[in-house]
Amino acid sequence: MTLATKTTLFRIAMTPLFVVLAVRYGDSVDAGTPDALARWAAVIVFALAAASDALDGYIARHFDQASRLGTYLDPIADKLLMWSALLTLTFANWGQTLPIWYAALILARDVIQLSGAIVIGFMAGDIKVVPHWSGKLATGLQIAAIGWVLLGILAPPVAAIAAIALFFTFISTVLYIRAGLCQLPDHQYGRPKLS
Repeated sequence: MTLATKTTLFRIAMTPLFVVLAVRYGDSVDAGTPDALARWAAVIVFALAAASDALDGYIARHFDQASRLGTYLDPIADKLLMWSALLTLTFANWGQTLPIWYAALILARDVIQLSGAIVIGFMAGDIKVVPHWSGKLATGLQIAAIGWVLLGILAPPVAAIAAIALFFTFISTVLYIRAGLCQLPDHQYGRPKLS
């Protein structure tokens, strides 16, 4: 097992730990006795898990450690961390929460995108996902919205950050869907066949 894959597994392992710490802090806020240790432990665990995403990609590229297992595990680890953070920080009381409409739309978008990738992969025989700047920006803004709640930043309100993140998430989704449709066989949504 490569170091890159071990780094991805570290991110998967950190996800339930983050949830436990985040829920514990939320419960302590509800009880009127905020547990600062649980709060900062959750922040550190999330930061380490998020940083491991960049680290495993760097290791895989620069040390030629890309593997088939890592190719499957990396997006799973990313989604587990993001979905866990979205749901936890929507329902756990951290003094402020992520808007429920934001979490619902991000989750719906991921389900649609994943379903589309499975269908296109089945119809085309394979699917190639090429990262786009809009997707990276959307992910960065989604992490920023999570960070707003984790760090207790009140201005601008987290709903404004969430709205901006959602805007770029929508743009990236449209571009990824378009790229996916272009991979379908020529007689369908791809370029027309030349006779």
